[in-house]
Amino acid sequence: MSEAWIKVDDSRLASAADWIVRLQSADLSDAEVVEFDAWLEAHPANAAAYDRTLSVTLELQDAASVLSEGLAEAPVRRSPSLTARRGWLVAGGLAAAAAVALAVTPLGLFAPAAIQSFATAKGEHRTVNLADGSTIELNGGSRISVTLGRHERHVTMPQGEAVFDVAADKARPFLIDAGDRTVRVVGTRFDVRHRGDELSVTVERGVVEVRPSGGAAGKVFRLHPGQRLDTAQGAPAVQLSAADPLQVESWRTGRLIFRDEPLGDLVADLNQQFASQITLADPALAQTRVSGVMVLDDQAAVIRRLALLAPVKALPSVNGVLLRSDPAAKP
Repeated sequence: MSEAWIKVDDSRLASAADWIVRLQSADLSDAEVVEFDAWLEAHPANAAAYDRTLSVTLELQDAASVLSEGLAEAPVRRSPSLTARRGWLVAGGLAAAAAVALAVTPLGLFAPAAIQSFATAKGEHRTVNLADGSTIELNGGSRISVTLGRHERHVTMPQGEAVFDVAADKARPFLIDAGDRTVRVVGTRFDVRHRGDELSVTVERGVVEVRPSGGAAGKVFRLHPGQRLDTAQGAPAVQLSAADPLQVESWRTGRLIFRDEPLGDLVADLNQQFASQITLADPALAQTRVSGVMVLDDQAAVIRRLALLAPVKALPSVNGVLLRSDPAAKP
C-alpha cells in the first residue's frame, strides 16, 4: 500500500471520527445532516471508514466499565508515556481510542442485546418507552419485538400499527422489519401500518427510508414529512402520495379521520379498536369512498355513525356485525 493511500485512508478515518462526535451533538442542525449524507455518498470508502470507526467506538463504549475496573486494579506507578497516552485518550482521540479498545478488550465480554416483545389487544393502545429515549405508541392488535444493539436498533413488526418517535443516534440506525420491507431511520417521527400483506409508512418529521428487507435488490425510497408510501407483500409496485400525518395518527386521540378513502380501509381500522368484528357482505362495497370523523367510544354508536357516512345497513352476525349495501340510505 502506498504512503499516499495510507494518508488518504487516515484522513477518512479522522473525518469519520469527527462525524461521530458531531452527530451526537444535541444541537445538530438539518444542514449538518445533509452535509453528512453528502460526505457518505461522495465516495464508497467514506461509508466504509465510518462503519469501521463506529464499530470500534461502540465497542469502546460498551467496554468502558471493564476497562475502568482494569485500570483501577493496575499498579499505581505508571510510565510517563502511558500517562501521556491516557491523557490524550481522554482529550478526545476518538478513532484511536476505539482502536485501542478493540485491541485490548476480548469480544467475548460483549453480551448479546436482549429482545423485548410487546403486544396490544383489540382496542388497546400502549406507549413503550425504550432505553435509548425513543417511544413507540402501539395501536390495537399490534405485535412488535425490539432489540437495542451496539450497532443498530432493530424492531420486527409482524402485524399492527405504531407511531415511532425515534431518538436521534447516527451511530445506531433504527430499523423496522415489516413484511418484505425494512424501514430505516436515525431520528424522526412516523407511522407504520402493517396489516396482512399491506404496508404503509407516513412521515411526520425527519427522513425515512423504505427498502427491500434482508439485503434484497430493489429501489430505496426516501420519504420526507407529509409523504406516505403504500405497498404490498411481494408486489414490486409502490404508491407514493401526500398525506396528513395528524390524520393518519388520529387513532392516538380516540378518533379516526377519513377523507375520501375506501370504506374497506375504515372498516379495517375499526376492527383494530373493537373485539366484535365488522365484515362487508359485498366486496365491492369496500371501494365506496367515505369522508368524516369517527369517534371511537361505543361500538354500537360507531356503527350508527357509519351509516351516516356510507349507504350501508348493519346486521348482527355470528362474528359481530355485517354491513350490507343499502341504496335507500342517504349518507
